[in-house]
Amino acid sequence: MDRTTIDLWVGVFVALGVAALLGLAMKVGNLTSNKIGETYSVSAAFENIGGLKPNAPVKSAGVVVGRVADIKFDTKLYEAVVTIKIDERYEFPKDTFANIYTAGLLGEQYVGLEAGGDDDVLKNGDKIAQTQDAVVLEKMISQFLYNKASETKSEESAASTPKEAAPSSGGKSGGAKSTELGDAPF
Repeated sequence: MDRTTIDLWVGVFVALGVAALLGLAMKVGNLTSNKIGETYSVSAAFENIGGLKPNAPVKSAGVVVGRVADIKFDTKLYEAVVTIKIDERYEFPKDTFANIYTAGLLGEQYVGLEAGGDDDVLKNGDKIAQTQDAVVLEKMISQFLYNKASETKSEESAASTPKEAAPSSGGKSGGAKSTELGDAPF
């Protein structure tokens, strides 16, 4: 093979590689699956949305039924207000739950809708009343470590406290008894 043929094949493979990387980047960035037709908007307030971003999927039973349109901060209630656009083909009861989930351990976050049993359905501009915040992994780890540290501390203090003597025949003890957890006496 001559030099120009080799250069041509190298160019073709480089172009295919760039196209594959571009397609992968669009897939990861949720830019390819916008097959949602006409929509209606509903909002939901969360105390903590974690890493939820605009254009994140809205799923029900694992099926994408909409997208996160906008995220704003309510300065009066100190909550994040998430605006959700749901495909008009899907109707949800007014008592629907909106939860923020994570796909996998470190995956993207999305809004999950769990339908309630109300006969009335959500309409454009309605607000979902029942929400559950995102589970923040760092917060869970810190709570776990804090609980373990407090358990260790209470076990050490219980082990170092001498046992109190049995009450005298009068039925009164000389000092106040402490509880199992080291709290103040009643």
